[in-house]
Amino acid sequence: MGIMRLGHVNLCVMNIDEAIEHYVNILGLALTHRDQDGTAYLKCWDEWDKYSVILSPSDRAGLDHFAFKVERDDDLDVLAAKIKERGVAVEILPAGKLPMCGRSIRFHIPSGHVVCLFAEKEVVGTAVGNTNPDPWPDGLKGAGVHWLDHLGIVCPFDPEKGINKVAENAEFLQEVLDFKLTERGMVGPQNDIMFVGFLTRTSTPHDIACVPGPAVGLAHIAFFVEDWSAVLKAADVVAKARKTPALTPNRHGLTRGATFYMFDPSGNKNETFAGIGYLAQPDRPLVTWTEDELDRGLFFLGGGDKSFVDSYT
Repeated sequence: MGIMRLGHVNLCVMNIDEAIEHYVNILGLALTHRDQDGTAYLKCWDEWDKYSVILSPSDRAGLDHFAFKVERDDDLDVLAAKIKERGVAVEILPAGKLPMCGRSIRFHIPSGHVVCLFAEKEVVGTAVGNTNPDPWPDGLKGAGVHWLDHLGIVCPFDPEKGINKVAENAEFLQEVLDFKLTERGMVGPQNDIMFVGFLTRTSTPHDIACVPGPAVGLAHIAFFVEDWSAVLKAADVVAKARKTPALTPNRHGLTRGATFYMFDPSGNKNETFAGIGYLAQPDRPLVTWTEDELDRGLFFLGGGDKSFVDSYT
């Protein structure tokens, strides 16, 4: 019952044709639909729903909204009631308002980000089918990412002014939407201020990462690839295309994932993320990173350019 997984992200892009070229030829997604206004819908080869990424033409980069898929339609009513009990307004959207989806609900989490929940989306199947499937399809482009894995959102953070939307989001997601806090980064003299919060509804280390910043924004969207060699391939694809990476391949201490970041043409940050890291079972103890070790939590192998953390859309 309740939220199953991340359903999709809706990105704002400043040149739709360049954006489509990036997500199709660099990351390897398939274009599944275009609206009359040019909005593009894409999916990864190992996903079965119609889309996991929406690209909306805009005069800015960044995040329009992100959405989680719930197990049953009546879960929407249960969750809408819980959200309203917290004093948060909920908009009930009819079927089709989220394209190719059933009815949905829309609300803001404490950081100000817009979130939608839906139960039904048009299903088109994976690229290898469900009967005697091959381990991967022929003709994969670019990095050949498997699925949309998670996203990182930038949350207003200024403890001296009493602002900590990282902690508020973590509390809301746990208490209202039944997420599990898997890892946290703590700062301050007593390591008692939440600086980073990773939360999940699946068995992976995180479906959403809440990180600090001066304003509401998008840190990155992340796509799953199989292993370290696939991370290196993603870096090779970016280098061969003369695109701009965000940093060289590395490993996170947080989540244990192997990682490579790049930018789309509008400046939205993409991650290719490899390895399951660990099983985030309900009884798994919370992992805490203290302020003195947060650099290793970010880049366990060291050498990462920390300035990339400050870039967001």
